[in-house]
Amino acid sequence: MCNKMSLEQSIRKYVLQNAVRYNGKASSGAIMGKILGEDPELRKKGKEISAKIAQIVREVNKLSPDEQKKELAKIAPEAFESKKEEKDIFAFLGIKEGEKVITAFPPGPEKYPHIGHAKACILNYELAKKHNGKFLLRFEDTNPVTVKKEYYDIMLDNFSWLSIKWDELLYASDFLPLFYEKAEYLIKKGLAYVDKSSQEEIRESREKGEATSYRDKKADENLKCWKEMGKMEEGSSVLRLKIDLKHQNTTMRDPIIFRIVNAAHPRQWKYRVWPNYDFQNAIMDSHTGVTIRLRSKEFELRSELQRWIQEKLGMRITATYEFGRFNMEGVLSSGRIIREKVENGDLLGWDDPSLTTLVALRRRGFLPEAIKGFVMSTGISKAEATLTWDDLIMHNRRLLDQSANRYSAIFDPVPVKINGAKEMDVELHLNPNRKEGGRKFRVNENFILSSKDLSSISEGDSVRLMDCLNIVKKKEIILDSYSYKDFKGKRMLNWLPASGNVPIEVLMPDKKILKGVAEANISCLKEGSIVQFVRFGFCRLDKKEGMKFWFAHD
Repeated sequence: MCNKMSLEQSIRKYVLQNAVRYNGKASSGAIMGKILGEDPELRKKGKEISAKIAQIVREVNKLSPDEQKKELAKIAPEAFESKKEEKDIFAFLGIKEGEKVITAFPPGPEKYPHIGHAKACILNYELAKKHNGKFLLRFEDTNPVTVKKEYYDIMLDNFSWLSIKWDELLYASDFLPLFYEKAEYLIKKGLAYVDKSSQEEIRESREKGEATSYRDKKADENLKCWKEMGKMEEGSSVLRLKIDLKHQNTTMRDPIIFRIVNAAHPRQWKYRVWPNYDFQNAIMDSHTGVTIRLRSKEFELRSELQRWIQEKLGMRITATYEFGRFNMEGVLSSGRIIREKVENGDLLGWDDPSLTTLVALRRRGFLPEAIKGFVMSTGISKAEATLTWDDLIMHNRRLLDQSANRYSAIFDPVPVKINGAKEMDVELHLNPNRKEGGRKFRVNENFILSSKDLSSISEGDSVRLMDCLNIVKKKEIILDSYSYKDFKGKRMLNWLPASGNVPIEVLMPDKKILKGVAEANISCLKEGSIVQFVRFGFCRLDKKEGMKFWFAHD
């Protein structure tokens, strides 16, 4: 066990390594797995360590890249040795070369997918791809009450956007005859029984570990009742497994595996008796040949039940590994709560900019490659972590810095006349990394500047209009004598020519709308384009009409 000082040094080393690798900005998500890899016992202090990591990330990110490198060289000179082969994050699973691998991701089409879905989907997909195996996308759609065609469609669209390529697309609702067959087998073996008790009586039966009057009915009687369930009223009876009412794992206490549901299903119309999650999940995994599945820790207690089902049915046991979930600080993740807030108008929709649903991230301007990099960086350890928007933004910014075009926009515009300025042509770069020009302006003595910028400079200050002119603020604003190379002024200001600009609107994450003007060069943008408004932030053009943008991040 590390003592407090050595643990803090270890965290700082990994944070510095991450910062140096990614242009000066470390991410909290990448650190926890490395710390727990050194000492798994530290899982017991997950929250405390997560807070310490966040603190050190903030400290390190305030340092310049050179300062980060110097400190890392001092405390871990080995970090600068020749780059070694990337670590295999799946190595701990012990899958041998050439071993058959079939993975699956089984979402319930009951809401819009969020970044947590993305993690489970990407991990299973990448594991299959690494071993030249198969990846199955399987809809767990056996709850007609919550399943909607809208959710099937958005999930298929979102997972394709993430560049997930499934080898087979399956729907659990297509396998009802198989589920019925397996249920009858268990009934005949005396391992399942029809219970006509009330919901309250069944709940008490499981809580107190006491049998209801239906538990010891004979198999042939249960089989008869089972075959009549499709004609019974909703809620009048359920099929339960007969396991152990005193079991320490409450999931194993005679769980319900079938119930009667009258709600219409978007794909199936002739069924009223539907399997519960654990039963259909266990059978689908085994029936479709899934060898291993990675899923979040919330399913850990259910693994024992699903293995029991597979064993009693004589089906192949599917290996599972449950990884710790990550929570995004201050972000709603409950599908039920989001659905309610959408319906009552508290959210703009499932793509509200405050959410981490994939539709919201996509609409704001987050790239699929950034989402993949982010979720992979959070690792697959058992420890849970709380991450911030900054962790996700860092991955997106790295990509957009290289690809996004730059434009000027001003949200508190004031006209300014610069005495002494002459008419001239100015060409700026669309992206400073490419230095290819592309932004042409015809300027004269009349400009538009930011009111906030003007009020922040004092009388006599020399400032620079970015890549254009040097000016001095006096009673009148006049052209300065300094050339660009010799500029010794106080700061740089954003600017626009006085005419030809385009009105824009930007929706912020708090749903406020900023109105301003931007350079005419944005007129060529297509809907969906992601740009950086200089000294403001990255934005995505949501609607060309009215030039309406969504703010991604700074």
